[in-house]
Amino acid sequence: MIITLEYYRSMTRYVAGRGVTSTRVGGRAAGVFAANLSPLRLINRPDPDRPGHGWTRVRPLLSGICGSDLGLLTGRNSPYLSALVSMPFTPGHEVVGETLDELDGLPKGSRVVMDPVLGCEPRGVRACPSCAIDEHSRCDHITAGIVSPGMQTGYCAGTGGGWSRMLVAHGSQLHRVPDSLDNEQAVLVEPLACAIHSVRRVPIPRGASVVVVGAGTVGLLTVLALRECTEAGPIYVIAKHGHQRERARELGATEVLSANRAARALRRATGGFLAHPERGEEFLLGGVDMAFECTGGSGLDTALRLTRAGGTVLLSGMPNGSVDLTPVWFRELNLVGAYASGGRDFPHALELAAQAPLKGYVDAVYPLSRWRDAIGHAAAAGRLGTVKVVFDPTRD
Repeated sequence: MIITLEYYRSMTRYVAGRGVTSTRVGGRAAGVFAANLSPLRLINRPDPDRPGHGWTRVRPLLSGICGSDLGLLTGRNSPYLSALVSMPFTPGHEVVGETLDELDGLPKGSRVVMDPVLGCEPRGVRACPSCAIDEHSRCDHITAGIVSPGMQTGYCAGTGGGWSRMLVAHGSQLHRVPDSLDNEQAVLVEPLACAIHSVRRVPIPRGASVVVVGAGTVGLLTVLALRECTEAGPIYVIAKHGHQRERARELGATEVLSANRAARALRRATGGFLAHPERGEEFLLGGVDMAFECTGGSGLDTALRLTRAGGTVLLSGMPNGSVDLTPVWFRELNLVGAYASGGRDFPHALELAAQAPLKGYVDAVYPLSRWRDAIGHAAAAGRLGTVKVVFDPTRD
């Protein structure tokens, strides 16, 4: 038997959790309330079974709390995704762990990070066109095969997830962690691989001006990926909190802006014209060449208003909420999505995590028994000066 945090189907609790986010209760209190109201429970479950050949049991050592996890618990995630999960499931897709079985090329006891996407190879089905070219984040078979439906480990009833003391993973999902990388750095590899994937999704010309909207974990790692993987020119970052501004500069941001002054600052930097509609926020005629939306959707309106005509806006975080898409039409913007990571992104992320100044990014570690406190902390991470909140399932 293992201890696991399990998300189960309950429309009443889903609606209650969503109601918290629509009130004036904010920050850590909203996170704690949402945790109490969400359909999440700490229970004992039998050890997960390996679905077939090439699978191993994994003992999570650290598992992150992602913005998409918070969106799930507060009812903000789109119902579109409900067709791509199986319940009850254990959340947790940012994982560094230890293998418990022998695999070819991966001895028992190996320390690994996990690519959570459950594409064709883990499912034991013939490769779809995307998986055939190593683009498994676009897999068409994520509800088929020997594993229960689930777009990722952490949203799949049959695999378990990182918010537990054991999960199962296919060898193709696992990447060995070098001894030079500690667990706190290694648990950042999955979101870093996603950031690398996002900056590779679109051509970024040499010298292109870029704005990154949001400076949480995703935004900061996107700044790092832009600096290390592209020839982007000035990188402007919109950040709310002091510690985010400092870290963004450390990772290569040209200038860090507050949301309420971003349009005016970028008008001066890019030579655009500032327009003032009768209702709604001001926007630029002109602006940056590219924008990366890294808030989970709440910053998309800002990104669209700061990008020049014909420019590109990339959705890096899982979107939620409504937005005025008029700028996409009127300014002929390219709106591009970036989901998860590609096969080549994890090796690069492992190398970059060892070189980049990421020490101290994991600054809050909780046992599973304190899951309400952990979720409340993660919901208010920016205001509390925290970058990444994680679970240590090995702790009591």
